[in-house]
Amino acid sequence: MKLTIFAPVAFLALGACASPFRADVQRFEALPPAQGQSFAVVAGDPELSGGLEFGQYAALVEQRMADLGYQPSDDPAAAQLIVSLDYDVDNGREKVVADYDPFFATGYRGFRGHRGFYGRHHYRLGYYDPFLFGGHGFSGYGGVRSFTVYTSELDLRIDRKVDGERLFEGKAEAMSRSKNLTYLVPNLVEAMFTDFPGSSGERIRISIAPEKK
Repeated sequence: MKLTIFAPVAFLALGACASPFRADVQRFEALPPAQGQSFAVVAGDPELSGGLEFGQYAALVEQRMADLGYQPSDDPAAAQLIVSLDYDVDNGREKVVADYDPFFATGYRGFRGHRGFYGRHHYRLGYYDPFLFGGHGFSGYGGVRSFTVYTSELDLRIDRKVDGERLFEGKAEAMSRSKNLTYLVPNLVEAMFTDFPGSSGERIRISIAPEKK
């Protein structure tokens, strides 16, 4: 997996023909260097604790922490670090966008681009984001259509077990047309651990390209 960072945007380039997943990530950290400290992942929401779905996402976090040099522990009481994981997706909201006129669009740049004959351009009416809305569904000149947009969020906190001191706080948020947590949470975890632990207080946009099929 190749990682290329463009400030303030980090782009995880895996090669793709589909739209990338994009998340806004902000992290605050006072973590000491990883030296094999033990950790346990727990649910930030007690209702998630013990669930099979939560266990699947917790395993993703465990793997990323292990890759950084920490040691997973099955017993939170014996772990040196407690990693609290929480995630959610809202009920969605309608977003109205205007289709563009390619012959009068500002900044028209020819026939190369994201999808189709006209490619990527700046749009004359409203704002259309092909990464968010899939780059399809045009209805002609000046047409208007609506989409349901869902906001998903992942919160990650790391506390030192011995005294409860907070060492890390991170939040990853994304807007997409999907409300499927099995799609959203793994991507949010990937965004959270991109260039981990990051610069404290900095808010960046992480783009994760889907793998080639």
